[in-house]
Amino acid sequence: MTTPDIEIIKSSGEKAIFSLDKLRNSLKHSGANHELVEQIVDTVRSEVYPGISTKEIYNRAYALLKRKKSVFASKYKLKKAIYELGPTGFPFERFVAAILQYSGFSVQVDIIMTGTCVKHEVDVLAEKNETITIVECKFHNEEGLNCNVKIPLYINSRYNDIKSHWLSKKSNTKKLDRGWVVTNTRFTEDALKYGECSDLYLLSWDYPKNNGLKDRIDRLSLYPITVLSLLTNREKQFLLSRDVVLCRQLVKDKFFLDHLGISSTRKEKILKEVGQLCNQ
Repeated sequence: MTTPDIEIIKSSGEKAIFSLDKLRNSLKHSGANHELVEQIVDTVRSEVYPGISTKEIYNRAYALLKRKKSVFASKYKLKKAIYELGPTGFPFERFVAAILQYSGFSVQVDIIMTGTCVKHEVDVLAEKNETITIVECKFHNEEGLNCNVKIPLYINSRYNDIKSHWLSKKSNTKKLDRGWVVTNTRFTEDALKYGECSDLYLLSWDYPKNNGLKDRIDRLSLYPITVLSLLTNREKQFLLSRDVVLCRQLVKDKFFLDHLGISSTRKEKILKEVGQLCNQ
C-alpha cells in the first residue's frame, strides 16, 4: 500500500515528506518484532496529516510501543532521552565518560590542563594503552540544533595549546592522542570537513557511520536512566543530581531507588526494565 506524499514539520522547523521507511527503521531499532512494527506503522500512517510535527508522530509511536512493552519504548526514545540529560551539559559529560570507561579507557572528568598560553578546563580526559585522549562535549537540549564549524575550530585551538605545552615537558612520557569533540546532535558538513582536515575526531549521534553515539550505546547496552519509561521526570532528575547517569548503575546499586520512596512492586518493575535494557 502506497502513501501519498504528506508534508510534515521537523524539529528544526523545516518541511519534509513523511517517510514510512524511516518510521519503520526506528521502530525496528527498539527491538520490536516485525508484526508489532507493521501494526504501529499502519496505525500511524492512518493518523498522519499535512503539517503534523515529527514530535507528534514520535509521541504516537512511543505510546503504542509502551502499551505493548516498556523496554521497546525505552529503546525507541533513546535520542530524546539524551536531550533529557540537560538542561546543563554536565550529565552528558558523565555519560560520555561512562561510554569511554566501558570501552576500556580510564577516565577523569572536569580537570584543568595547562596550555602554552592559558589553562583549559577539559570535559573528559581518557587514557588507554599509555595514550591520553582529550574529549570535549557539546550538549544541546533542543532538537534541530547542530554543531557548526565554529565548535571544532575552537576546540582544536584549545587542544593544540595543550599539546604544545605537553610536548615541551620531557616528563610527559605518555602519548597525547588527537582531540575529540562529542555531541548529542549532528555536525554540519563544514564541521565534518574541518574535523577530517585537522585530524580532530568527531563523534555525533550518527557519525562516524556505524560507530556513532547511538551505535556505541546499543553495542555496549549503556542506556541513560532518562530512557526509562517507568520513572517520572522528577525521579530521573533526582538520580541525575546524584550522578546516577546509566541504567547499569541501578543494576549495581539498587539502593538508589530506595531514596525515591517508591513501592517494592514498582521498584521490581523498574529493575526488570533496567535488566532487559542492560542484558542482565
